[in-house]
Amino acid sequence: MSQKSDKDNASKKTTPQYRGEKKKYYEALIRLREQVIQQLKFHSDEALNTNDNAGEKNGMSTHMADLGSDNFLHDMELSMLTSEGDVLEMIDEALDRLASGEYGKCMDCSADIGPKRLEAKPYAMFCVNCKAIREKHGGLRPDLD
Repeated sequence: MSQKSDKDNASKKTTPQYRGEKKKYYEALIRLREQVIQQLKFHSDEALNTNDNAGEKNGMSTHMADLGSDNFLHDMELSMLTSEGDVLEMIDEALDRLASGEYGKCMDCSADIGPKRLEAKPYAMFCVNCKAIREKHGGLRPDLD
């Protein structure tokens, strides 16, 4: 019995031990990650829900407008899944940057990302200035002269 519990403990991923600001950001990222995972689960359940055919199965005809609404809602759930999947990926990348010591540095100009921005969006990859520049260029990094 002891061998099994030792094996189970060894296979569990260990939580990094951070202190100070790193610990604060790590905990914020983990909380946010858990929230996004819950949202992903909710939206995937909604997107995979096949209640749009429930009326037909019960012998009731389904109105075309109802089918259009159901299709719209289904598409919206799939869009939400994609967006939240992207956020989850950015959170995981931020956790990797935290582990490597690159967290809090702008990926374009290497300047520090302000603490208020990191508090609002702990997975931020760019400082406010570089993010604004990217938004003006459709999300792409402009060529540096």
